[in-house]
Amino acid sequence: MNWIEFPDERFVVNGLWWWEETKPRLQRLPDRMKGAVPEAVWSLAQSPSGGRIRFATDATDLGISVHYSSLTHMNNMPRVGQLGVDLWVDGEYWRPAYPNTDDPDLEQVLFENMPAQRREICLHLGLYAPVEIRAIGVNNGANIQAPAAFAVDGPVVYYGTSITQGGCASRAGMSYQALVGNRLNLDFVNLGWSGAGKGEHVMAEAMAEVDAACYVMDFCQNNGTAEELAEVYAPFLQTIRDKRPATPIVCITTIFSCGEIWGGNTRHQDMRKVIRKAVAERKEMGDENITLVEGYDLLGPDDRIGLVDATHPNDIGFLSMARGLEPVLRQVLGL
Repeated sequence: MNWIEFPDERFVVNGLWWWEETKPRLQRLPDRMKGAVPEAVWSLAQSPSGGRIRFATDATDLGISVHYSSLTHMNNMPRVGQLGVDLWVDGEYWRPAYPNTDDPDLEQVLFENMPAQRREICLHLGLYAPVEIRAIGVNNGANIQAPAAFAVDGPVVYYGTSITQGGCASRAGMSYQALVGNRLNLDFVNLGWSGAGKGEHVMAEAMAEVDAACYVMDFCQNNGTAEELAEVYAPFLQTIRDKRPATPIVCITTIFSCGEIWGGNTRHQDMRKVIRKAVAERKEMGDENITLVEGYDLLGPDDRIGLVDATHPNDIGFLSMARGLEPVLRQVLGL
């Protein structure tokens, strides 16, 4: 195996917009934003959810060398999704690489003795843990080339909650952004923050730095009340519009949660009204590039088997969300 130290210009990093500022560290926000963004957001930014390493190769053997700064456990999602590096080849799932011991150093063969033919390699990085990619291994003599181009210029940028970050997919390639991105050949940036995506102005400014093909607003549940959401939602959209006046925006109302059937809690219903009102007001202002998507059309009461802990989707739920969002993005992006 010929181990190539990472980073290397032959390995393209997608999904981490500020990579040129942060490399070799695989983090979702640049150091200059530390102290400006909420502390919880900064901590979660060290987890490279949505980050992908892409390249094309005719390698017969492929391996990866990884180091984790810590090995933690989550109650509602498997270690494979939390920590694992998910290998997809030519748009199809192959296997994950993940630590199955308490050793923070992982070196694993992903495939070997394959025919020497061009393959598109995509390594999805873990959703909920910092990671250091130390090297990628290929057999001696293997060629490494640039990956295929995406269908459109610029990524789809998602802002939201723990659901947006990827909780609770079984593997990194099973987040709804990864699924719909793979289906439509789209790049994407994941700015989902577990418990911390509350529509802060500083996060709208950060989001607007990304020269996106489309912005997707998937936040509200982290706000305690509909009144708190109403204070930030329309201003968040306005901040994006001030800097990106023509980029399409897709606003998603919250998906179904089993909490809606426990004792008549109307919090989510009230939040949906806030989002509908904000979108309607923007349309009245002449904003023709804003689209409303009802969360129930992605994962509704009849789809509750798609939830892990009554709130976060499992793979069934994320697949449902991806299938529901696919035609919307196809239309918005003119695919």
